Amino acid sequence: MKQYDYLIVGSGLFGSTFAHFAKRQGKKCLVIDKRPHLGGNVYCENIEGINVHKYGAHIFHTSNKEVWDFVNSIVEFNRYTNSPVANYKGRLYNLPFNMNTFYQMWGVTTPEEAQAKIDEQKAEAVARMKADGVSEPRNLEEQAQVLIGKDIYERLIKGYTEKQWGRKCADLPAFIIKRLPVRLVFDNNYFNDKYQGIPIGGYNKLIDGLLYGIETKTGADFFNDRTYWESLADKIVFTGKIDEFYGYCFGKLNYRTVRFEQETLDTPNYQGNAVVNYTERDVPYTRVIEHKHFEMFGQEVYNCPQTVISKEYSTEWHDGMEPYYPVNDAANTALYAKYKALADDETNIIFGGRLAEYKYYDMAPLVEKVMSLYTGLV
Repeated sequence: MKQYDYLIVGSGLFGSTFAHFAKRQGKKCLVIDKRPHLGGNVYCENIEGINVHKYGAHIFHTSNKEVWDFVNSIVEFNRYTNSPVANYKGRLYNLPFNMNTFYQMWGVTTPEEAQAKIDEQKAEAVARMKADGVSEPRNLEEQAQVLIGKDIYERLIKGYTEKQWGRKCADLPAFIIKRLPVRLVFDNNYFNDKYQGIPIGGYNKLIDGLLYGIETKTGADFFNDRTYWESLADKIVFTGKIDEFYGYCFGKLNYRTVRFEQETLDTPNYQGNAVVNYTERDVPYTRVIEHKHFEMFGQEVYNCPQTVISKEYSTEWHDGMEPYYPVNDAANTALYAKYKALADDETNIIFGGRLAEYKYYDMAPLVEKVMSLYTGLV
């Protein structure tokens, strides 16, 4: 008899949610994580009374009431609404693209005027392509301009995207930008989902609630003693890199990663918003996060005399760095398909999460996926 029904490798949102539902079914779980803390990338560190998102900003959003009610049954969520601002050469623009953005860009004040300006610039982009003898966008640069026009592309998309991917837009495939949201209303809410917010007290409250009563071990690297860890449980839930699980037998998958420069400042309010994107190519970081704005609103901001900011730098991933975003180009997609074929043949291993599935996930779909597995857990 094994000691556990499930060994869960990784204590991020997928692993922690899986452990929670397995425990509900009377299963005995052990959750291990190689980091010195639980929570994976949603982990928060409290600095000067501020919950700092150590691995980048995380905003929970969903239109699935069952998912929303579930996470709120673990910890109450606040009313944070994601409304990022873009800074281009010192000028500010609201995101996503909406009537506020179009007014800031062109001075238009009605939806009709905005649509006419967009249509004019889209037509110019199509004409340039036709002059080159092509009818379909050949790269991200052409695709973006066909969707939104030259002005918004050059000020709000080009530099940010090139920093994010480390490549020129003209060298990136068109499919990366399949569509761009255009709202002809004055609405700065980034998400269309019905529900959104941040756990009151930070994401550690959510992870601690999910893992309540479940055995956990941090500083435990599955690959340092794989035989031992595999001997403990009937089944494994693996949330790490799928290529590493199979010993990189087909080669290594590529990722983009993020480096953070964190500062504690002696001011109660640095930028007035949680997220400010810097879309100019010459500014080396992609955005600045001011963490207190995720959980402090109005006068609350000034009740806390200091603030914590993080500047984010996007870069290529190398061994020893934290992998963040899969590079879903043709070569990596084909490579992942080989690993997935191996995974599909497994009977006692469940692969889940962005690294194990080589797929970018928002948080809510991860929770929803585990909930959909709930009745099938054995």
